[in-house]
Amino acid sequence: MSVKAVHKPGGRVVIRSVALPTEHGGWGFLIEPIVLGLLAAPTFAGFLLGIAAVGVFLVHQPLKVAIKDRRKGVRPPRAVWAERFAASYGLVGAVAFIAVLALTPSPDFLVPLALAVPLASVQLVYDARNQSRRLAPELSGACALAMTASAIAVLGGWDILPSLVLWLIASMRAIISILHVRARLKLERKKAQSPWLVWAVHGAALIVMIALIIVGRAPWLGAAAFTILLGRTVIGLSRYRTSRSPKVIGMMEMGYGFVTSILTGTGYSIGV
Repeated sequence: MSVKAVHKPGGRVVIRSVALPTEHGGWGFLIEPIVLGLLAAPTFAGFLLGIAAVGVFLVHQPLKVAIKDRRKGVRPPRAVWAERFAASYGLVGAVAFIAVLALTPSPDFLVPLALAVPLASVQLVYDARNQSRRLAPELSGACALAMTASAIAVLGGWDILPSLVLWLIASMRAIISILHVRARLKLERKKAQSPWLVWAVHGAALIVMIALIIVGRAPWLGAAAFTILLGRTVIGLSRYRTSRSPKVIGMMEMGYGFVTSILTGTGYSIGV
C-alpha cells in the first residue's frame, strides 16, 4: 500500500503529543533507576548510559505514531514530525551508547541490558495491540527500565550478580507504585477497590528490602524509603486519604519515587 501525504490547511500540528510520552509516569520509571545507579556507582560512562536510556525511551512515542500512520497508508503532518523526532532521539541514544562502548573495556554491562529485552518485548507486543495500559505491559515495561540501574552499577565496577540487586529494588519500587496508583485512581472514581492486596505487596517489598540489608546487599536507608512507601499506601488507600486529582496523584508518586532512589542510592554510597 502506498503512503499518501495528508495535508490539513490551517491545521495545527500538536508536536508535544508526538515528541513526548503521553504517560507521564513513565518518566519516573526511567529516571529513578538512573538516579539509583549513578548514586550507588557514579561514573561518566554510567551517566552516558543514562543519556542513551533517555534517548531510547523517547523514541517510543514518535515511533509508535509513525508506524501507526504508515500502517494506515497515510502520512499526515504529525507522521512527518514523528519520524523526525524518532530519528533525532535515536541518534542521541546511539551516540551516547557508542561513547559508553568506547569508554568501557568490558562488555559486562550489556548483560543486564540483554536481560531487559524479554521484559521490553512484552510491552511492545501489547503496544502493537493498543493495549499498553493493561497491568502486564505496565509492569514489564517498568521492570525493563529498572535494569538500567544494574547496567550503570556494572559500569561502576560492580559484579553482575550484586548489580541485579539494584534491579530488584528498582523493580519492587515500580511494581508497588503501579499497584498503588491503579488502586488509588479507582477509589477516586468511586469504584470498589480492596486495598489489602496492595498493602500486602508493599509489606512484602519491605520485608525483602530488610532481608537484603541483613545479608549485606542493601543499605538501611533503603528500608527507610520503603517504610515511607508503605505508610503512604496505608493512608492513601484508606478512608482517611485526601481526595486528589489524577495529575496530582501522579506527580506525588513521582516524588515518592525520587525520594526512594535518592535515599537508597545515597545509602549505598555512604554505607548506611
